[in-house]
Amino acid sequence: MAGFIKRKIIRPFRDTIAYYFLNSVFCFSRMLPRKFLLGWHTFIAKIVWHCFPTTHKNIIKHLTLVFGNEKSKKEIAKMGEEVFINLGKTFTDYGIFSKKKTREEFCEYFKIEGEENLKKAYDEGKGVICLIPHTCGWEFSAIMPPVLGYETSALSREIKNKALNELMIEKRESRGMKNISRERNCYDALVNALKKGECLIFMIDQDSKRIKGEFLQFFGMTAYTPLGCAKLAMETGAKIVPMATFRNDDDTYTFKIYKEVPLELTGNLDYDLKHNTQIHNDILESIIRERVTQWVWMHRRWKTTPESLNEYLKKRASEKQNC
Repeated sequence: MAGFIKRKIIRPFRDTIAYYFLNSVFCFSRMLPRKFLLGWHTFIAKIVWHCFPTTHKNIIKHLTLVFGNEKSKKEIAKMGEEVFINLGKTFTDYGIFSKKKTREEFCEYFKIEGEENLKKAYDEGKGVICLIPHTCGWEFSAIMPPVLGYETSALSREIKNKALNELMIEKRESRGMKNISRERNCYDALVNALKKGECLIFMIDQDSKRIKGEFLQFFGMTAYTPLGCAKLAMETGAKIVPMATFRNDDDTYTFKIYKEVPLELTGNLDYDLKHNTQIHNDILESIIRERVTQWVWMHRRWKTTPESLNEYLKKRASEKQNC
């Protein structure tokens, strides 16, 4: 009974409150000077940085894993604080820019670099896989191709809070993006989008046992990495074009589009999938290193191990047998 009440009454009510609260925050953000809000939120971020122990612990832990041999504890702590501040500032801007929809509106704050790389790949008509890392401006990276005028679809993982999930989809679709939910048969939808010649937003720099992947290198450590980007490109002939959004020192942004990454094929399917995905990991790592404190270091990128994956797969197999 308690579970029913939580699922049918409490959770929907909570989600609805969160939806309207976040919408009100977005509206309020547009009413105040941006410079004031960014300064105020930087001040708040420095204070509350220590008030989220799990987030704080994960950021420091992951930065130490990667940079512990070259940075002092004090330097890593400073980097962690910068990660938190960058995320806070970008969330602030997401609210401030929530009504912006056109190239002209965004270009007031965004510099576009390398658009010729995207245009060249797009004009070939085979589709473009936009390979994007979770730098602090990943939502801006996702919406920028449709804002610039390119037909775009995006694969998204549903947020547990349904109201917030709807809000994020609403904001994406208002900029011209077509949303593809991560469901059982979503792969066909991804293929169809590419066959239509569209851009497809794709991110492979986060941990997920639910997606077919391989244990590959990322920042010198083994990370379970989705193979979907390479697989889609191999099956459809789509071009792979990396891109990322960075926050500049003056609080403007640069949306940077890199050169196409050609597939390296030998005819051995398994090898080619792994080899090309490792290339993509290496490229994403090099992009993140351009602005290290702008990646989501709180994410448990190296959480999945061969042992935990085997346990997860056994559990899934057992659940299917019991259905």
